[in-house]
Amino acid sequence: MSGRYPGDSEFVFELLACRWAERSWPPGGARESAPIVARQLGTRRRRWDTVVVEADPEALEARARFGPRTLDSDLLHVVRHAPREWAWYRDALPHPGYPWRYVRAAVHRAAGRGVVEKRRNGNRIEIRRIAPYPDWVRRIVAVENKPDLDAGAARALGAQLEHDVSRALADEVWVATAATGASVEPALLEDMPVEAGILALDFADGVRRDAGEVVWHPSRLEPDETDDARAETRLELAERAYGRGWRSFVGTMRPDCRHFELRRRGEALVPWCAAKGKHQSAAECAGSCSAFEPEPPRWRTKGWPIEGGPGKGIRRLLEGRREWVRERGRERAFERR
Repeated sequence: MSGRYPGDSEFVFELLACRWAERSWPPGGARESAPIVARQLGTRRRRWDTVVVEADPEALEARARFGPRTLDSDLLHVVRHAPREWAWYRDALPHPGYPWRYVRAAVHRAAGRGVVEKRRNGNRIEIRRIAPYPDWVRRIVAVENKPDLDAGAARALGAQLEHDVSRALADEVWVATAATGASVEPALLEDMPVEAGILALDFADGVRRDAGEVVWHPSRLEPDETDDARAETRLELAERAYGRGWRSFVGTMRPDCRHFELRRRGEALVPWCAAKGKHQSAAECAGSCSAFEPEPPRWRTKGWPIEGGPGKGIRRLLEGRREWVRERGRERAFERR
């Protein structure tokens, strides 16, 4: 373990920052919303390291009726406008601006997912909602993770943050950097937009509730004009965060390698490579890694479920943790009201 966070990669710092946000958001304040945390999320023009969706706890409970997976833009079009009573889908849904055949395909997908009901009435397809789709998103917060914020990194990041501030797609933007212990954190001395908040995170002992300190408070960002396109983009972003979460990192790594492990760092579980004896980066943990070795087949039958070995067990563990944390986040938000 080196410095004030384990490992030597921004990837590991990012995972710890996500877990800390899940545990301790909002920094320095009382929790009144249920935080949904995801990583590497954004739009075609801009991708953020961490996204925190502050959700209304009661509305988030209602959102759970539509399942744990993301509702993409086509499914949202169907789900949000599905009628209370049976109706032909072309009467029930507003014109999407593209051919109806694509809407019909989305109707079939939505019914297959169980997020609307569907029936055939003659040669027409009718739909009915299972429940009203709730207004569950209160705020969206974007965080850029730069553990070692030197002058060069600060210049590049400053331009990105200026774009975030001017566009105001997120309600707040933050920079999360590794705490140095200095009386004045170096991040304060860098040239960045004053609207961006700065967090100093000390992960020397892993993730703890008090591992973060607000060095500079952000300003609330307000768009020059509120338009439907912005609202739609924000909802689609929140839906991707809801379905993906931050533990989806395992989907781009190789937990089926015999050397892949999860190590506890405080209140976080982060990947560890036993072959290299360190926290590996996402880029290192791939099939092209020279140390990669598939799990022995016997691991998948002795002491493990027949449908998979330790790698699949790790996936199930992280998925289960995501659901448990989501439930606890809602409960804590209710408790603190």
